[in-house]
Order: sequence, then structure tokens, then C-alpha cells
Amino acid sequence: MAEFTLYVVNGSCSFASHAALEHAGADYEAIPVDFQNEEQRSEKYLAVNPKGRVPALVSGDGILTESPAILAYIAQKFPEANLAPLNDPWLFGQMQSFNAYLCATVHVAHAHKFRGYRWAKEQSSFDDMQANVPRTMTECFQLIESEMLKGPWVLGDTFSVADFYLVTMSRWLEFDEVDTRLLPAVMDHRARMHELPAVKAVAVSGG
Repeated sequence: MAEFTLYVVNGSCSFASHAALEHAGADYEAIPVDFQNEEQRSEKYLAVNPKGRVPALVSGDGILTESPAILAYIAQKFPEANLAPLNDPWLFGQMQSFNAYLCATVHVAHAHKFRGYRWAKEQSSFDDMQANVPRTMTECFQLIESEMLKGPWVLGDTFSVADFYLVTMSRWLEFDEVDTRLLPAVMDHRARMHELPAVKAVAVSGG
């Protein structure tokens, strides 16, 4: 039995945690959750994650949900993988600030395209949300481009789990109809991340 079990959905934000585990060399198993058949609402899955979402990480320490928490946990659990500035509280805080922005703002903007039922009930509201996604996602990523992505990595010369989280969301840009020509630094980051063995491995596995 693997030391860690990660519940994932292809193309979702679970990609970041999946790639981080792979990069760290963790002993893990990735288990797909079939959202199309609403497996996330099943009694079995809700016993793992009552929120009915992914990712969810099952470990010997317990169960963690929410990408920023899981990513920070992986970084601290595998310090030899150098996935976070563990000895620099300020830089670690910057990493967490970036990850929180992706989780609380960017992911929500993206979700308006196809998860409008979380916030509204009328079709007209869904249509309005969907129509706004290219604008809101462009604004989010222009802020990342101009103010938050230090380069070559999110934290400058320090590679971290924030880079796995960023590439997870930058992979959504075309789907969200964002003009990627406006984001040269983000796209350069995405291209370099796609060359990493862990990212390649998870992409191939459909994680």
C-alpha cells in the first residue's frame, strides 16, 4: 500500500499536487474521481472529502484538502526535494500568498465558465459569468505577469510548489480564451515547466 493516496481529476487543480508528489519521489497512488458520473458526491468519496472536490491527500498523518495546504505539506514532508524555502519565513510567506491568490481568485474566475451553479440559479447569470471569463482571467494573469512572477520561477531563482500550481492554471488559458501573446513571461514559465520530468509524467498519466 502506498504511503500517500491523492484523489485527482484530469485537467483540474489536482495536477499541481500530483506533480509535486511525483517530483518529490513520494510513494503515492493517484486515484481518479469520475466527476462526469458525480462520483465526488458518492458516500464513499464524501467520507474522504466532505467538500466533494479534489484534490484530497490521504496520508499517515490524516487527510488534507485544498491545494495550498497540500502543496505546503508536500514541501515540508520532503525537504530534500527543495520544493519550498523552508528556512526563509518571508519567502515561504510569499509563496503562500501567491498560492492563495491562485486558489481564491484565479481558480474562482476560471470556475465561472462551467461551475456557475455554485453562485447562481438563472441561466442568464450563467451566461454572464461565462462571457466574463476571458476578461477576468486575462486580468488575473496580467497581474501575475507584471507583478507576481519574478522569473525564472515564481519566487525568482527559488523553485517551489508555487511553480507547479502556476503551470496548472496557465494550462487553462486557451480554454478560457485568453490571448497568451499578452503573457510572454507566463508562457515562458509554462514551456519550461512542461520540460520537467514530473510534469511530463503527470501529463501523460492524465493527472
